[in-house]
Amino acid sequence: MRNSGGPTPAKEMDMAQAKVTTDHDEIRKWAEARGGRPAAVRSTQSKEATGIIRIEFPGAPNAKDDNLEEISWEEFFEKFDESELALLYQEETARGQRSNFNKLVGRETAEAREHGESHASRHHDRR
Repeated sequence: MRNSGGPTPAKEMDMAQAKVTTDHDEIRKWAEARGGRPAAVRSTQSKEATGIIRIEFPGAPNAKDDNLEEISWEEFFEKFDESELALLYQEETARGQRSNFNKLVGRETAEAREHGESHASRHHDRR
């Protein structure tokens, strides 16, 4: 019999199944398999540089966001590497369905999380 005494720690279980990568091919294959495409937040871009990047998905709440502009994978990965990011992502939900969960995190944060530091963050000055 299942424990029905309270909510299941689904978020903890999901995060335990999350993977982290910096591999461009792996990221692109994962995103494209789900209909994802690279995008940048318009208000953070300049003529010289791509702003904040995202992976957007059709049908997601922000898929029709006018502030998101589709960019090339080349532009995406240029900003990804320049910003020293990693992709935290999930293949399947706890119920076994294909997941679109992803989060761009600092590589330092990703490495710390892989070593068990669950409260790691980039909230420090890198200068």
